[in-house]
Amino acid sequence: MAIDELGALLGSRLNTTAAVRQHHGQDESSFPAVPPDAVALPHTTEEVAEIARICSRHRIPIIPYGTGTSVEGHIHALHGGICVDLGEMQEILRVSAEDMDCTVQAGVTRNQLNTYLRDTGLFFPVDPGADASLGGMASTRASGTNAVRYGTMRENVLALTVVLADGRIIHTGTRARKSSAGYDLTHLIVGSEGTLGIVTEVTLRLHPVQEAILAAVCSFPTVHDAVTTVIETIQAGVPIARMELLDALQIRAVNLYSKTDYPEEPHLFLEFHGTHQGVKEQVVTVQQFAHGNNGNDFQWSVQAEERNRLWHARHNAYLAALQLKPGSRAVASDVCVPISRLADCIDATQRDIEASYLPIPIVGHVGDGNFHLIILIDPESEQDRTEAARINHRLVKRALSMGGTCTGEHGIGRGKREYLLEEHGPGVAVMRDLKHALDPHNLMNPGKIFLGDST
Repeated sequence: MAIDELGALLGSRLNTTAAVRQHHGQDESSFPAVPPDAVALPHTTEEVAEIARICSRHRIPIIPYGTGTSVEGHIHALHGGICVDLGEMQEILRVSAEDMDCTVQAGVTRNQLNTYLRDTGLFFPVDPGADASLGGMASTRASGTNAVRYGTMRENVLALTVVLADGRIIHTGTRARKSSAGYDLTHLIVGSEGTLGIVTEVTLRLHPVQEAILAAVCSFPTVHDAVTTVIETIQAGVPIARMELLDALQIRAVNLYSKTDYPEEPHLFLEFHGTHQGVKEQVVTVQQFAHGNNGNDFQWSVQAEERNRLWHARHNAYLAALQLKPGSRAVASDVCVPISRLADCIDATQRDIEASYLPIPIVGHVGDGNFHLIILIDPESEQDRTEAARINHRLVKRALSMGGTCTGEHGIGRGKREYLLEEHGPGVAVMRDLKHALDPHNLMNPGKIFLGDST
């Protein structure tokens, strides 16, 4: 049997206890947990490959697992199978300060990497909020607060080591900054959500720590005023590093959770990177835009400790929102639209929120047109779930009608599958063909991305 073969390979690193399986079947989504049949904890790419070979022989599904912080049900074992937890693959294999790149095992988290890089003058900028694993971030094409300046995982992954469904090990890409050699397998895997293979090693771009870093917050009387400031800033070409929106309800939650005292109004959280002179110029420009849109004066955070406190409050927005409705779960939706349509999209969404009985804070990486609704529901209430689905459906349809996408950074998982066809049309058939070519028995994370999957 497969479990016996996996046990012989991994020993105590194969776990079938109910508590461990339950933990690995629950992410941060509002979906009920769906545990795997067993959890494997490999230490090397070769062990992952042997796990895949065993599962392939026995036609057993494989569910890759990083830190479990996804919000669209990515790690649910919808067809049973083996969860391959990469959390013990945490070696930083190489750092090249001269080339500004590094290679890490997939279980290394972004905070772990940046702590390691602290004395090099370099950092890794992609910051989704949670201390996610870098393999998981590559698999979901994660982004976050710094994406407006530094890009997403798509722009920051140079190469991958990947184990395919049949146990083959492939290396995609090189450390070269560009290449015209064949198909771009690296960016085929980035964003594939574990459905094409298991990422075991990631080669990443690094960036220099800037000479000057300045954070600020600014409140506005309306969300529309704040978003107009964002649009004007981006259209003016200001190289701002972070530009985050929190509406008044989210600010109330942040104040309660993080013991801050921001006015209960919509806020922009901002961060500027560059030379001292360059940062001054950026600040003057953005402040002019803010004042022209009824914004208040900036509150500055210059010292690293102050900046960290500000961004800690922003990163805890999800946990803070949950406290607005004790015992709730969050249906966390996100869309992304062209920057010129951002104000229209948020204005219409606010009208939906005002007409709903559910508490629904808005947060967003608005510098790149991406925003989130944190729809708070009683997980036992069918009425709440129905209302959340209605709000989410209207949001997604609105974004698609404006030339946007049904998910800016959360991924499809099991939560956005119905919208993939509407967004990509015949392109979904091409995606299915690629999936079948690499995974003909549909063993890699089945039930994710595509509706109607079966093993």
